[in-house]
Amino acid sequence: MGLCASKDKKEKVIEGEVANGGEPNGTAAVAASSGDEGKQDTMVDAAVLAKLEEGYAKLAASDSKSLLKKYLTKEVFDNLKNKVTPTFKSTLLDVIQSGLENHDSGVGIYAPDAEAYTVFAELFDPIIEDYHGGFKKTDKHPASNFGDVSTFGNVDPTNEYVISTRVRCGRSMQGYPFNPCLTEAQYKEMEGKVSSTLSGLEGELKGKFYPLTGMEKAVQQQLIDDHFLFKEGDRFLQAANACRFWPSGRGIYHNDNKTFLVWCNEEDHLRIISMQQGGDLGQIYGRLVNAVNEIEKRVPFSHDDRLGFLTFCPTNLGTTIRASVHIKVPKLAANLAKLEEVAGKYNLQVRGTRGEHTEAEGGVYDISNKRRMGLTEYQAVKEMYDGIAELIKLEKSL
Repeated sequence: MGLCASKDKKEKVIEGEVANGGEPNGTAAVAASSGDEGKQDTMVDAAVLAKLEEGYAKLAASDSKSLLKKYLTKEVFDNLKNKVTPTFKSTLLDVIQSGLENHDSGVGIYAPDAEAYTVFAELFDPIIEDYHGGFKKTDKHPASNFGDVSTFGNVDPTNEYVISTRVRCGRSMQGYPFNPCLTEAQYKEMEGKVSSTLSGLEGELKGKFYPLTGMEKAVQQQLIDDHFLFKEGDRFLQAANACRFWPSGRGIYHNDNKTFLVWCNEEDHLRIISMQQGGDLGQIYGRLVNAVNEIEKRVPFSHDDRLGFLTFCPTNLGTTIRASVHIKVPKLAANLAKLEEVAGKYNLQVRGTRGEHTEAEGGVYDISNKRRMGLTEYQAVKEMYDGIAELIKLEKSL
């Protein structure tokens, strides 16, 4: 285990500023280490180095198809194994341990803190480029632009194919590191800030915050089954040390209609979600945009000029937007290769309805935009909108 997750840090975060060597905010966090490349404090614990060497040898000998294995060459490994992030002393092990433990990972790396994206750029950059459709290390993510919400209508007005639609984005709060470096006190402090912020929302966003601590088991399970609540992280997140002090500091907010949700301290600090039955993407996306703008007035988000909004997993960087539908396409489901071929043309990801690493249930698929970087929020959602329209058209023609 790297230093970050194994050492409880006692830094006090005050109003987005950091005392006693806490993490710099947003852009500064990534920039902080850029001038110190090669001057890193290289005091990586011998036990961490031994675990890295052993894990790397097993990964290299495996038949893993992960992006981690693809880009963690011996040269890159040797260049990075002694580096640590300046503020939280996160090591390469903190970055790659999930992929070392789970050879069936698709990606296999996480950022323990914002500085990791710079300190371990030699590994992050090619993985980001591969996953996000050619977003090169010289590229810069465009400014946030939610576009004209009214241009999206209902992708399935007859309700034949689309069961439900969901648009979510992730946000990190300025002044705090990501999961593996958070102390229990910081988790609780963040939950308090999120709860008080959301309680100020009005109109259709008005609702209630439910801490996971003390939540009745029956209520908790019902919310999970309804896809409203999150459960403790899967083995991929567990291995990345994203689930420490569970369930401290975790909670869910939902509006009275349960069409607007906020997850606090699941994988990211905040997951902001708009969802409802049917295919009215315009209404669902509009609600999300309204919510994000309202929350941002009250809570400063971590943002980087090159990478966009900063998140724990590099697959969510940039817009952080994931627009998805649960869709029933039985004819296309019988020809999965064709379904994935069409989805690929629109940069869509096809997976089971229980989320990542799950199978489809009853021919119902979760289909979403895959690209989140190098394009605006509006463009990311439009890719999904256009792709789903094409899939429905194809299903009708079969």
